[in-house]
Amino acid sequence: MKTNGILRVVTRFLIPLIMLFALYIQFHGEYSPGGGFQAGVIFAAAWILFALVFGLDEALAVIPAGAQKVLASIGVMLYALIGLLGVVLGGRFLDFSPLIPGSPQGAQQAGIVLVELGVGMTVAAVVMLVYTLFADRLRVVAESGKEETD
Repeated sequence: MKTNGILRVVTRFLIPLIMLFALYIQFHGEYSPGGGFQAGVIFAAAWILFALVFGLDEALAVIPAGAQKVLASIGVMLYALIGLLGVVLGGRFLDFSPLIPGSPQGAQQAGIVLVELGVGMTVAAVVMLVYTLFADRLRVVAESGKEETD
């Protein structure tokens, strides 16, 4: 696929649209179906499409495997931090009402947006990392020229 010019041009056109759609899903999750998980998968799908068309090395130049691990960790920590912030401020885990005193609806929206952002970052990074590990393993096996036994 690396040499097909039409595929490369169409992919360059589609990837920004796919990422824009992922952002739309991410930030409208509290109003409509969707949210962090769906947005993370869509974002990762855009990156995987890029990797399929331009190659894994080009894709890893955009988002390296180390950055994927860091993004997954930051997403989990953001989720846990927002959840624990409700406990620290006198509520329960993932109770967003203490976040903004006097505005429970605003606190609910802010809490959901931040938690969904953590979920989206984690899901996108983990899906990209799983693809990277499988693609890299396949490349190692292909370069060794022998069948995988385990």
